[in-house]
Amino acid sequence: MIGEQTQIQALVTDWSKIPVEKPAPGIERQMVVGQNMMMIRFHFEPFLVTPEHTHPHEQMTLVMQGRVKFYISGEEHILQAGDVIHFPPHNRHGATMLDEEVILIDIFSPIREDFLK
Repeated sequence: MIGEQTQIQALVTDWSKIPVEKPAPGIERQMVVGQNMMMIRFHFEPFLVTPEHTHPHEQMTLVMQGRVKFYISGEEHILQAGDVIHFPPHNRHGATMLDEEVILIDIFSPIREDFLK
C-alpha cells in the first residue's frame, strides 16, 4: 500500500513515485504501507523540533542525512547519517534537527493508523 491504496502483491518502486505529504510546517513525509508494517521517509528542515512522545508501535529509525539530537527516555544522543535507533513500544522519545536538513527512514509495526488519516 502506498498511502491508502491496498497492496496485495509485492511492490517494487522508488521514492520519486511515492506521494509527498506535508503533515506540519518544515516536514515532508512519504509512506509505503504493508499489511503489518510501514516505512516512512521524512525530510525535516534544520532546527525543527519534534516534541517528546510515546506510541504503542515498535519503531526503527535510520538517519540518512544530517545530524539530529534525539531525546530517548530522558537521555540525549546526537546521531548522524548511518546511525540506527530502535524504539520499543511506549518508549519516550523526541528529536531536534541540527544545522542542516535531516532525512530519516522510520519503520513502524504495527501500522501507524494515525498517519493514514
